Amino acid sequence: MTPLHTTLRIGHGYDLHRLEPRPPAGAGRDLIIGGVRLEFERGPIAHSDGDVLYHAVVDALVGALALPDIGQLFPDNAPENLGRDSADFLRAAAERVAQAGWVVANIDATVILERPRIGPVKDAMRANLAGLLRIGVDQVNVKGKSHEKVDAVGESRAVEAHVVALLGRRPQPMS
Repeated sequence: MTPLHTTLRIGHGYDLHRLEPRPPAGAGRDLIIGGVRLEFERGPIAHSDGDVLYHAVVDALVGALALPDIGQLFPDNAPENLGRDSADFLRAAAERVAQAGWVVANIDATVILERPRIGPVKDAMRANLAGLLRIGVDQVNVKGKSHEKVDAVGESRAVEAHVVALLGRRPQPMS
């Protein structure tokens, strides 16, 4: 059977991290979302730096390519990933996209947490994603939603992100 030729691919990514109180004197893991360090009394429980947005974008990109997920590509039991900057994972996923002959058309992301509000830093998150993916800021959207005080997310005990990525075939040079 001949595979259907496509010029578009879509991927969905999701991630969730439990948030735990940070010890006094600022010890413990900082809350980093979209490469932005947020002032908050809780931090993520994660093997890497726990950037929920970057993790969800990675899964959306590799999902669009029908590749293994972030947990398979960067296992949480691998010593080299302990405390690792999630931007490394995102760069690697973007490289896989390019190597496969695709480009990122756009990213649409929703970060869900009760506190802190991300409205004041959404543009910085968009810029960080655009820079790492080597696309325009106008190709990246980040939305913040609360969970209306429902469940662990609504009680500020967790943060989650959903991401949709659209990929297009890299244009071929004209001969």
